[in-house]
Formats: sequence, structure tokens, C-alpha cells
Amino acid sequence: MAPVSAGLMLYRRAAGGLEVLLVHPGGPFWVNKDVGAWSVPKGLIEPGEDPERAARREFAEETGFEPKGPLLPLGSIRQAGGKTVIGFASEAEFDPADLVSNSFEIEWPPRSGRLQHFPEVDRAGWFGLDEARRKLLKGQLPLLDALAALASGS
Repeated sequence: MAPVSAGLMLYRRAAGGLEVLLVHPGGPFWVNKDVGAWSVPKGLIEPGEDPERAARREFAEETGFEPKGPLLPLGSIRQAGGKTVIGFASEAEFDPADLVSNSFEIEWPPRSGRLQHFPEVDRAGWFGLDEARRKLLKGQLPLLDALAALASGS
């Protein structure tokens, strides 16, 4: 069975329109990637865990911030690798300068025998919908579309 994750897209209403908070994955593979590399904070749902709870937990682990407001369901998507992501949105403010992410360990460089720690998320940023569409991983675009539809009342 393919893994199932839950993700939380934070949004805010700004003078120029709706903005979403996206995160950039940390680690050596992503360091020089930008367009099409950003993501919704997300992670695996633990056995028996409620998807909303998982989305809040993963958001906190990846950003250091715990959104308290209600979550709006954005539906689920299937990413290219087969993973299903159940998406939610919440309206809140977050300063990307306050980002505190958990970390992971991998052998780097490959076959070097050296283990290195990297942040799971190395930066976060607020983006208008058009810019978010360029930055976001292609497979997660339906979550952005769902939020835009909710915000416009369609």
C-alpha cells in the first residue's frame, strides 16, 4: 500500500490578494533547485492518527509553528511517486524568519561513509498564487487550485 501523508497550506489575505506559505526542502539534493521545488509542509500519517492531527503535527515539525485555527479540507492528491497527500488549509500569520525545522541524517556525499544532518526544510516564504504556481511541486498544484477555489467562493 502506498504511503499516505497529510499536509497543511497556510494562507493569508494580503493587499495584492491571497498568499500561501510554502517551504523549500533541505538537504544537498534540493540546494540549487527553486522553481517547481517548493512544497506544502507535509508528512506521513501515523497508524491510527487523524489526518488533521497529522497535518498540524507535520507543519509544526517542519516550521516550528503550530497553527491554531480551523482547517479547511482541500481534498487528496496522488503524487508522481505514488504517495497520497490529504491536504488542508488554515488562515494564519507566520514570519519565515522564525522557521525552525526538524532534521534528517543521510550519507553525504554518497558512498563516503560520512553521515551528515540537514534540516528537513531550509527556508519558507509567502507567495501570491501566480508565483506559488511556479514554485510549487507540480503534483501539489491541485491543492493550490482547491484553496483558490475555496477563497473565491466557487
